[in-house]
Order: sequence, then structure tokens, then C-alpha cells
Amino acid sequence: MSIYLVLFAVLLNMSAFRGSKVLVSLFALELGAPQIMLGIIVALYSLCPMLLALYAGKLTDRIGVRWPLMLGSLGIAVSLVLPGAMPSLTMLYLSALLIGGSHVFYNVAVQNLIGMLSTTPELRTRNFSNFSLVIASGGFVGPLIAGFAIDTVGHAIAYLLIAVAPAATAAIVFSARRRLEEMRGGKSKGEDEAIYAVGLLSNAPLRRTLITSGIILTAIDLFQFYMPVYGHAIGLSASAIGMVLAMFAAASFIVRVIMPKFIARVGEEKVLTASIFIASGTYLLFPLVESGLVLAAIAFLLGLGTGCGQPLTLMMIYARAPEGRSGEALGLRMAINNVTHIAVPLFFGAVGTAFGVTPVFLANAFMLGVGGFISRRR
Repeated sequence: MSIYLVLFAVLLNMSAFRGSKVLVSLFALELGAPQIMLGIIVALYSLCPMLLALYAGKLTDRIGVRWPLMLGSLGIAVSLVLPGAMPSLTMLYLSALLIGGSHVFYNVAVQNLIGMLSTTPELRTRNFSNFSLVIASGGFVGPLIAGFAIDTVGHAIAYLLIAVAPAATAAIVFSARRRLEEMRGGKSKGEDEAIYAVGLLSNAPLRRTLITSGIILTAIDLFQFYMPVYGHAIGLSASAIGMVLAMFAAASFIVRVIMPKFIARVGEEKVLTASIFIASGTYLLFPLVESGLVLAAIAFLLGLGTGCGQPLTLMMIYARAPEGRSGEALGLRMAINNVTHIAVPLFFGAVGTAFGVTPVFLANAFMLGVGGFISRRR
């Protein structure tokens, strides 16, 4: 299967996934949900990945990537149809839960596939860099489409529109089924699987990367959910909110283009640490601004800071994974990320309900600062 076809499928699914996060926040507010309920919805996106990510990685190592890619994409499509066909808060909760469960199998499988298609370290760096650029592109396209679709046709129809993207991904996977059937991870070395995950965490550099990855992705996800809440509170339109989120994604794309040059000069860990501290400082600015244009500029700066985190940690974890266990290592990364995704949104949802959105942004700044200090350790 061509790497370019894989990346196109990633673009389709990521656009739908990121667009759904804008949709669910604004649709829930439209239906009268308080911020504490938004925190629950955010957590539901992460519940299944937290519980199933390690299993999804082991499954991908064992049976290959074809079925996780196919069923994951179809599951995302069905999950998006539900709120469009039966608009209600109950359907939003169910949709968030099912999207998370479907996305975890698809996401671990496609990350592993990118690594399998990379036959040399240089090719792996290039492929994962391109993968991160496509992720950033999906983060730009998805919120932009969702925002304009809400203003044009309403929340329910917008859900049905973005469901087309993962359905198209499933069709692409089906067309490449013979080639994907040949893609397998390596053989197990015979370690006890329950102990093996603990063994991965005993590796200090890998453990540090896993923790840092969880902090960065939690901060990114909370921005995706609470920027719409903040924008709604200060009177921005859905289109303006979508534009702010799109500027964040555009910056993530730009920084990932130039990232390899910085890595070649100063190394992976220094680039990662610097980007985290930049993001931490930027988060402090959001509660001070109510202009849509200025918020877009700040979001762009935040995207420059956080944009390096995902591809860097992904490359480092895949490269350090034992032979034949790359899917398991990636699944462990996703499981750890989603533990924080569960706890943090519930906490911040309660904080947001009691004190407003400002403490959410300040807590994100603090959390990223902690991540920067962890990343600095040798």
C-alpha cells in the first residue's frame, strides 16, 4: 500500500475526528449542557482508548493492520451518524464513547503501518514527519469545515457531512486489502504480556517520553474543547471559533515542516523541551483576550509550541520499541495519554463550572511547565 494513500486516509479520518470535537462542544452547549457535562463528554472520548489501547496494539502486532483499520474507520463513521440522525445529549455521549473506541484501533494500526512502511531510519523520520503534517492538516480542515457547516446547515447535518470522510477511509482500506493482509508486526519474544508492559515503563528514557507525550496531548485536547467554550462565552460565532482552531492547526503544520532542521542541530530532547515551555507561556495569554483576531494569533503561537510534541514523542517511542512489539509500545503510549484525558477533563469541567474557563487555561500552562521540566531530565 502506497505511503501517500495511507496519508490521504489519515487526512480523512483526522479531519472527521477533529471536526467532531468542535461539533460536540458547540452542539452540547446548544442543547443546554453545563460545562461539567462537557467535561464528561471529553472524558468519554478517552475512556475506551484508555482501556483498550494496549490490547489494540497487541492485536495489531498479532493479526496485522487490515481489520483494525477497516473496523475502526467504519466505527467512526457510524458514531458520527448517530447524533445527526437522532440529535440529543444522550446521542452525543454515546457518539463520543464510540468514536473513542473506534479511533483507538484505527490510530494504533495506522501508526504501526507507517513504521512498517519505513525500511530505514531516514525513511522512518521522513514518513513520521509527513504523518504529523497530515495530522496537522486534518486539525486545520476538520474544525474549519465543522464551524462553517454549523453556521450553514446546523449541528445535526454537520455531523452527517463529516461522517463521509471515515466512510471513504474504510473504502480505501478495503481496496488495498490484499496488500494490507501481508503487513504484520514481528514475532513475540515470549515475554509475559502483563509483565512486559511494566517492563517498558521501567525504561527511564521511554517512561519520560511517555509521560511528556501524555501531558502535551492532554493540553492539545483541552484546547480543542475549551477554546469553543471560551469563544462561545465571549460571543464569537462558530465560524470565528473554527478559524481560531484552524490557525492553531496551521501553526502545527508549519513547525513540523521546519522541525527536522532544528532536530539535526540541537537534538530531539532539546527541541521537545523548548516547545513545551513556549506552549506553557502561551496558555497564560488566552484569558486576557476577547478579540477573535488576537485569539487566532495566540492560537497560532500555541500551535508552534505544541506542534513538535506529537511527532517527536511518536518517533522516539517507535524507535525504542523492542522488535515485534511496536504496536504494543504505541498502544501503551495511547493508554497513558488517555488516563490523563479521563482525569483532567472531569477535573477541569468541575473547575470550569464553578469558576469559569480562565482556571482551565492557567492549569494547562502549569501542566505544560511540569512537562517541560520532566523532559529536561537526563
